Amino acid sequence: MIVGVGIDVVDVARFGETLERTPALRERLFTERERSLPLNSLAARFAAKEALAKALGAPVGLGWHDAEVHRGEGRRPEFVLRGSVAERVAALGIATVHVSLSHDAGIASAMVVAEGEEPR
Repeated sequence: MIVGVGIDVVDVARFGETLERTPALRERLFTERERSLPLNSLAARFAAKEALAKALGAPVGLGWHDAEVHRGEGRRPEFVLRGSVAERVAALGIATVHVSLSHDAGIASAMVVAEGEEPR
């Protein structure tokens, strides 16, 4: 059963300019492991975090570091959820969060599907 869907797109160049103009933003938005990635990957991860928030109903109080995107088995992107995000996922009865990332032609995008267990 689909609980929520979110999508987001980011202009990579504009995102890079924002990070240069406000250096503290990199630390605020990304975990230590994410920060060392290239700009395209950072923009895609920002899009993924925004898409996740939309899939969860955009509640106030989600922590940026509470949703980390990394490469899982087979190099597919996946979320590591903790804290405020993990609590919201549990409250909504979400069993699995799927994420897809892309970046091409100066645009980074992400789609998130939050899936709950089928009712019995």
